Amino acid sequence: MGRKLSLLQTIGRDLRAAVDNDPAAQGPFAWLEVALCYHGFHAIVLHRITHAVHMFGVPILPRFMGMLNRWVTGIEIHPGARIGPGFFIDHGSGVVIGGTAVVGSNCLLFQGCTLGGTGKESGKRHPTLKDNVVVGAGAKVLGNIVIGNDVYIGANSVVLGDVPDCSTVVGIPGRIVRHMGQRIHPASQLDHIHLPDPVRDRFEALERKIQELEAQLEDRRDET
Repeated sequence: MGRKLSLLQTIGRDLRAAVDNDPAAQGPFAWLEVALCYHGFHAIVLHRITHAVHMFGVPILPRFMGMLNRWVTGIEIHPGARIGPGFFIDHGSGVVIGGTAVVGSNCLLFQGCTLGGTGKESGKRHPTLKDNVVVGAGAKVLGNIVIGNDVYIGANSVVLGDVPDCSTVVGIPGRIVRHMGQRIHPASQLDHIHLPDPVRDRFEALERKIQELEAQLEDRRDET
């Protein structure tokens, strides 16, 4: 995560991430529009303040502040969650981030996604996301697992195991369908359309095989 940033520097990185990642934020006053109108940005600012209070060991108040954050923004972030700079939640309604979740730098979450647990176990029970991770709309990342750097998790995927760096994950349960050994280019972060579909690919392969077998049967009939 690099050098330690102050709270204001971190919030500045969050503001820049929102402007850079949302094509709707354009023009010379884009930063002001984000600061005033983006509840994803409001949620992370409120969380950073809440997390600071939590780290001071103040009882009850951080949870109350987190509840107010959810009420105002529709986004639930536990005060204990550790989130790196350059964090952006696009739209954001329904996002849930658990108390032992760790999120690296320059991560992007879309509406309805969850960084949650899988049971009542104690200790570290929520995911760790490293840097430059994109979690698509409605995706669920569950349990004490590690999502590597530069990973793209497709919309509505359910991820239950570790994911290596530079991978793309889709499906239920999540399957690694691309692992190219290179960073997913930031320009593709908002592209939820051109993702691999391993189920469709398998059906298409089976259909081609059936067509080949049918052609062979026709040839045999013609020979007889």
